[in-house]
Amino acid sequence: MSGDRPDGGRRANEPIGSAVFIKRSREPGGTGLAGAESNGGALAGGVAAEVKSKLSVVDVVGESVQLKKAGTTYKGLCPFHGEKTPSFVVTPARESWKCFGCGLGGDIFSFVMQRDSVPFPEALRQLASKAGVEIDERTKREDARRARLRDVLETGIAFYHQVLVGSKVGQAALEYLRGRGFTDETIEKAQLGWAPEGWETLSRRLVEKRDIRPEELVEVGLAAPGRSGRGVGVYDKFRGRVLFPIRDQNGHAVGLGGRILGSEGQDGRDTGPKYLNTPATPLFDKSRTLYLIDKAKGPIRKSGQAVIVEGYTDALMAHQAGFDNVVASLGTALTPGQVALLTRYAKRIALAYDVDAAGEKAGALGARALEALIGQLAVSDSGVELDEVRVVRLPDGKDPDEVVRETPDRWREEVRTAQPIVDYLIDSTARGHDLKTATGKAHFVDALMPTIRAVPNPIMRDAYLQQIRQASGVEERVLLEVLHRRDGLIGAARSGGGAGNVVGRITAESVIGSADALPVTEILRAISPHEAELLRLVLLVPAAQLRVVESVGPDLLPSQVARELFRALVLARAVDDAGVHPPFDSAAFIAGLDEETAALARALYAKGGPDARDLPEHRVTYEIERLVIDLEENQLRDRAEFNEANIAEAERDGDRAAIERLASERRSINEQRLSLDRRREQTRLLSRRTPVTTATS
Repeated sequence: MSGDRPDGGRRANEPIGSAVFIKRSREPGGTGLAGAESNGGALAGGVAAEVKSKLSVVDVVGESVQLKKAGTTYKGLCPFHGEKTPSFVVTPARESWKCFGCGLGGDIFSFVMQRDSVPFPEALRQLASKAGVEIDERTKREDARRARLRDVLETGIAFYHQVLVGSKVGQAALEYLRGRGFTDETIEKAQLGWAPEGWETLSRRLVEKRDIRPEELVEVGLAAPGRSGRGVGVYDKFRGRVLFPIRDQNGHAVGLGGRILGSEGQDGRDTGPKYLNTPATPLFDKSRTLYLIDKAKGPIRKSGQAVIVEGYTDALMAHQAGFDNVVASLGTALTPGQVALLTRYAKRIALAYDVDAAGEKAGALGARALEALIGQLAVSDSGVELDEVRVVRLPDGKDPDEVVRETPDRWREEVRTAQPIVDYLIDSTARGHDLKTATGKAHFVDALMPTIRAVPNPIMRDAYLQQIRQASGVEERVLLEVLHRRDGLIGAARSGGGAGNVVGRITAESVIGSADALPVTEILRAISPHEAELLRLVLLVPAAQLRVVESVGPDLLPSQVARELFRALVLARAVDDAGVHPPFDSAAFIAGLDEETAALARALYAKGGPDARDLPEHRVTYEIERLVIDLEENQLRDRAEFNEANIAEAERDGDRAAIERLASERRSINEQRLSLDRRREQTRLLSRRTPVTTATS
C-alpha cells in the first residue's frame, strides 16, 4: 500500500475551539472590557454570584459529607483528612465551610475544587450547570455538537475493536498484542482495535450503515478529506495500525493512537510514523491529554505520585501489572497542559522515559527537553517542587513495558529510588564533559546555568550550585558570577522599558463605558465587602501590592473567586530570575485571567466610592491593616462559634475532659480577640501620624 495521500494535498479541517458562555446582557460582537478579550472556553463574568444565590452550601457539601445540624451551623467529618471527631463545619449564613482540623475552608467553589481536584473555571462550570443557570443558544448548539462528535468517535472505536477481536482481518493484530503480553481482559477493557488496510474501510461503513456524515469523520480525526467524486469523499486516517482509544480524565473518548504492526514499511505497509495520533480536533488536544488518565487519576491521588511513560503499550502494560498510577504523555515532550492536568491529583512526578541527557542515543529525551521541563515547572503555579520531579533509571535497551512484564519488582524499586531531575541533569552533563580540562569545566557550567537560573527557590538554587561546584571544582564565587551574567539589559528586556515605561491603566469610565459592560453590583455579590475593599485597594495602588501579598495568605479570603484574583496578583508580582519585582500592568494582568476572575477585577476597578489612588501613603497603610484585621476577626468569630457549640455538646454529654480542653481553647480565642482589638487601636493611632518611609512598588 502506498503512503501517498489521495486528497491532492488538501488539508483536513482546522480545529475549532470550544467555549462555554453563560447568558448575560452582552451585545453581540462585543470587543471585551477595557481592552481585555474574553478567553476562549471561559464563562461570562458574574456567574459566581448567580450560582451562589441558587445553590445552598449545605446541599453542595452534603452530597459528599454527612452533615448534622448544630445550632445555626452543620457539622460533619472532614472529607479531606482522616478524623473521628467532626471538625468540619458548614455555615449557611456566610455561605462557607471550614475544617478546624486541617485548616481548609472556603465557599462552594473551593469545596468542589478540593473535592474533585479541578481548577476554578471547571468548578464554576460544574456548579453553574447544577444551578440551572441559563445557557445561551450558542452553547446549547456547541454542547450538542460535541456530544454528537463523541458519539461518532465512540462508534469508530467500537468498529475497530470488533475488527480486532471478531474478524479474521484482525487476527494477526490480536496475536501480536497477545505476544506482547496483553491479556484478552486488558484488550477488552481498553477497547483496543485494529484499523485494516484499505483507504475507506471505516469511512464507507460508517457513512453508509450508520448515517454518519463524512465531514463528521474528518472533524473527529477518523478520516481526512479525499478527492471529490472518489468513494465517500474521505479516506481513513488510520490504516494497518493497532489502535489505542484515548480518553480524557472523565472517561470521554477524545481521540486514537495508532501503532504500526511490525516495522515501518514492512510488507508494503504504511510508511508513516511508528505511532500516529488523532490530529487536533474539537475533542482532542494532545498537549492537554494523557493516555489512561481516566483510570490512573484515583491511584495517582491515593499514592501521591504519577509515573509518566512515553508509549501506549508501556502505560497499558503497567496497568495490567497493577501499577495503575502510570500514564503516557503521547510523545517524548511533556507539556505545561499535561503537567497542569497531573498536578490536580499529585505533586510528585516520576519520568520513566528513555532519558539520555548526554545526547548519545537517538530518539532519547535529551538535555534540552529536560531543561525545558525544569523551566516550565519553575514558572508554573502547580505547587510541584523540582526535587519532586524525578527520573526513573531503566536498564539499558529496555522499555518500561518490558521491565514491568519481566521484572516487576525492579520496576517498583526503580520508581521508588528515582533521581531528582536536576540532580540527574547535573550527573548526566558531568559524564558528557572532561572535567579535568578548563574547557570541559566551562562547557559543563555553561550547559547547566540556564537551568539553575530557572529555579525560583533560592535555597534549592544554592544547593544545586554546591553540587556543580563539587562536580567541577569551580569556585563558588566564579559560579555565582556566571549565574548572574546575562547578555543585554536584564530589567529592560523583561519590563519593556525603564522607569519611564507607561503601564496600562484601567479606569471606571473605561469599564462602565465599554460596549459590553457587565453589571458591577451583580459581579461583586460573589465576594464579601471586606474582600472587595481590600482587592480594590491593591489593584488601584500597585505600590501597596508587595506589602499585602507578603503578609496576607489567600486563605484569609473566604470567597474562591477573590482567592483566584489574589493568587494571580501574587504570581504577577513575584520576583523574576534577576531578583526584581516586575512592574504592574493592569491591562496585561487582567488579560491573563480566566473570564470570571477578570470580570471581578474589572468590576472592582469600576466600583463606586473614593479612589484609593488619591489617598496619602499612611492612609493606604491604615486601610490595609484595618481590612486585614476585619478578615482575621471574621475567621476568629467562626472559630469562637465552633468552640461554643462544642462546649454546649460536651456539657450535654457530661464530658469533663472535653469541657476543660474547650474552655482553654475559649480563653486562647478571647486572648486573640483582645490582641486584635489592640492592633486595631494601634492602627487608628498610626493613621494619624505622618509617615517617613516610602513604599516600594
